[in-house]
Amino acid sequence: MGFERAAWPRIVPFALYMGFIALADLLGWMTDPPRWLYGVKVGVVALALLYWWRRYDELKAPLPGARGLLEAVAVGLVVLVLWVNLDAGWMVIGQSAGFDPTAGGAIQWPLVLMRIAGAALVVPVMEELFWRSFLMRWLAAPKFLEVHPARVGLRGFVITALLFGVEHNLWFAGVVAGVAYGWLYMRSGNLWSPVLAHAVTNGALGVWITCTGNWSYW
Repeated sequence: MGFERAAWPRIVPFALYMGFIALADLLGWMTDPPRWLYGVKVGVVALALLYWWRRYDELKAPLPGARGLLEAVAVGLVVLVLWVNLDAGWMVIGQSAGFDPTAGGAIQWPLVLMRIAGAALVVPVMEELFWRSFLMRWLAAPKFLEVHPARVGLRGFVITALLFGVEHNLWFAGVVAGVAYGWLYMRSGNLWSPVLAHAVTNGALGVWITCTGNWSYW
C-alpha cells in the first residue's frame, strides 16, 4: 500500500521527533542528553504541526461533549496509573536515561515546565495524528481519510497498539496505552478524544514525576 498525499502531514512531524531521538543516539547523547535538546525537538515538531494545521480535518471537529470529556480524562488517568505500575522486568526494553531537571539538588523549574508542556501539548497531537488518525486507518485502506474510526477493524487496532508499545521503553505499558487510546478513538469517532486522554496521561505523569523525583520515567 502506498501513501497518499494526505499521509505526509501526519507522518513528517512524527518522523522529525524520532529523528531527534536517532540523532541523540548517534551522538552518544542517549545517556546524558543536553538539557536543551527536548525543547528543540518539541519546538521543531510544533512548527511542523502548525505548518500543516489546516490539513488536519479531523482536528476541525468540535471537542467531545461533557460525557466524552470525562471519558477521555478517565482513560488518561487509568493509563497513568497502569504506566507507573507495569514495570516488571519483562515489561521493559533496555533502560531509560530519563530526564533529570535538577542541578545542585535543586529543581530547575523552566526545564520542568518545558518538559511537561511538550509532553502534554505537543506530543499527544503529533502521536495521535500519526498512530490513530493515519496508521490505524491506513492499515484498513490506503485512502485512510475515508475510513471511519469505528470501521478500522481488528488488524489495524492490534498492529497499531503493538507498534505504539514498542516505541516506548515500558513497552507493555505502551501497548496498554495504545489499546486504550485506540479504543477511545474507535468508540468516539473523534480524534480529540485520544488526544485529550493522551494529554492527561502525559501531563499528570509529569506532575507525578516532579513530585516523586522518579526522573527515569521521563
